[in-house]
Amino acid sequence: MTATSPAPERPRVKLLPKANARALRHGFPWVYSNELVTDRRTRKLEPGSLAVLLDEAQTPMGTVAVNPTSKIICRMLDRDPQAVIDQAWFQARISQAFALREQLYDAPFYRLVHAEADGLPGVVIDRFGEACVVQPNAAWAEAHLEPMTAALAEVTGCTVILKNASGRTRGLEGLDDESLTLMGETPTAPVPVQMNGATYMADLTGGQKTGLFYDQRENHAFAARLVPSGGDVLDVFSHVGGFGLAMRAAGAGTVTCVDGSAAALDLAGQGAQASGFGESFTARQGDAFDQLAALAEEGRSFDVVICDPPAFAPSKQALEAGLRAYERIAKLAAPLVKPGGYLGLCSCSHAADLARFRNASARGIGRAGRRGQLIHTGYAGTDHPQLPQLAESGYLKSVFFRLD
Repeated sequence: MTATSPAPERPRVKLLPKANARALRHGFPWVYSNELVTDRRTRKLEPGSLAVLLDEAQTPMGTVAVNPTSKIICRMLDRDPQAVIDQAWFQARISQAFALREQLYDAPFYRLVHAEADGLPGVVIDRFGEACVVQPNAAWAEAHLEPMTAALAEVTGCTVILKNASGRTRGLEGLDDESLTLMGETPTAPVPVQMNGATYMADLTGGQKTGLFYDQRENHAFAARLVPSGGDVLDVFSHVGGFGLAMRAAGAGTVTCVDGSAAALDLAGQGAQASGFGESFTARQGDAFDQLAALAEEGRSFDVVICDPPAFAPSKQALEAGLRAYERIAKLAAPLVKPGGYLGLCSCSHAADLARFRNASARGIGRAGRRGQLIHTGYAGTDHPQLPQLAESGYLKSVFFRLD
C-alpha cells in the first residue's frame, strides 16, 4: 500500500539469536517475550507502541506492535517497516475482509474481521446489519481505536459501532473491561439475525462475546440435515439456541435447550417465537453436566444431541483437565441418543487439537457403552478464515457421530 504520509521515526526492537526469524518471514505473526532483546529501552515502551522489528543481523523485518507486559511481546502488523498505521491503512485491511464476506453471504450478518487471519492481530469485528461490534483484544488495537472505527464506518456504512471489552485476552494485554458505544445510538433491544431458516436474537450490549457465535453457522446447517421429520433434538450449552433452532427450522418436532444462563435461554425462546415455533421449544436452565444426568434419570431420549461447551482447555496448562471434561460430556450425552441417532460434540479450545478432542469424545462414547461412527468433522465457518501459520486461528472443531 502507498503511504499517505511520512512514516514517523520508530524505536527498533531486535530478535534474539534463538528466535525463529524464518517462521516470522514465512507468515507467523507473533514474537514471544523470550525471543526478543528486552533491554531497558524496550521495557519502557508503552503497551501498543509501534516499532521496527530487526532480525539478528539488524535487517528490518516489518512494523510491529509492542507490548512489554505481554507474553506475545510483538505482533506483526505490516511487512513494510515504514508502513503508516493510519485510517487509510485500516481501510485497506477492512476493505479486503469486507469484500470476502460480501461475496460469501447475501445478508450483512457475519464475522467481518477475524484477527490475524484478516491482517488485524487481536481484533475481532462481528457485523449485525447496520451495527458492528469490535473486540480490540490487543493493546495496539486499543491505542488505534479511533482510526479503526472511522475506517470501519467508511468501508461498511454501519451507523452503530460498539466496543466489546469482555475478551479474556484483554486482561493478558493489561487492558480494561469497559465496553462502550463508539458511534451511533446504543441498541436497546436484541437484533434479529436470520440464519439457516431460523431467527436468532443477538444482544449486542449484554450478551456473551459480541452477541452471537457466527463460527458455528455451517455446523448448524450440517446438524439440521441429520434431523428426521418430527424428531426430538437436545441442544446443550445452547446459548441463544444455535443448533436447536436450526434443527427445528429443518423439521424437528421438539427442541430442548440447556444452558446455565437464564438470559441466553430467554433470547433462545424469543428466537423460537420469532421463528414461528415457540410452542415446540423447551428451556432447561442449570449446570449442563447435572442436566444431562437428570435427563437420563427421566428416561429421555433424542434423535440428535449436540453439546457445544465453552473452552474447557483454554491453555496448555488446562489441557488434561479439559480433555477429561470433554470425555465426561460425551459419556453423559451418549445415553440420551436414540439408536441410529446422532451426537455432535464441539470444542473451541485451541489447546486441544482435533486428534486429542476426537479421542476424548470417542472414549466418552465408549465408556457410556455406545458405539459410534464418526461421520463428519466440522470447523468454523468461512467468515472465520485461518492463518495457516497460526494454529490458534483454527480453534473450532465439531465431530458428529452416528450411534448404534
